[in-house]
Amino acid sequence: MSRRSWQTCAITLGVRDLARARGFYEALGWTTGAAPEDDVVFFQAGNMVLALWDRTRLAEDSCVEDSRGWGGVTLAIVLESPEEVRRVTEQARRAGATVAREPGETFWGGFDSIFVDPEGHPWEVAHNPRWTLTPDGGVRLA
Repeated sequence: MSRRSWQTCAITLGVRDLARARGFYEALGWTTGAAPEDDVVFFQAGNMVLALWDRTRLAEDSCVEDSRGWGGVTLAIVLESPEEVRRVTEQARRAGATVAREPGETFWGGFDSIFVDPEGHPWEVAHNPRWTLTPDGGVRLA
């Protein structure tokens, strides 16, 4: 396997209600080429792909039992400024998210918030002043 193959990322979220989940992410401004009748919805998210798929089918395909609990994963949206964190947090709230932590300064010197999408997936909305955002939508650790 080449080194480059490890630099490409796709994340699939298992959802109970695909139409509701799709509508939520579209309300955040994400776009998809999926047809309304498709059973999986893909969104381009910077340098990666986010997919939504039926939770039961995803568990079966992933060879795991669906315990219905939090899976130990929090996704993150990395932004250029605290102002963008505030704006995206409000956009998520209007789209139907529950804001679990309001925007504010962090113990690690950044600025973030947490929202939970209608399917229960937590998202951190973060500005890290030590990370670099690239013009093509990527994030770099320096």
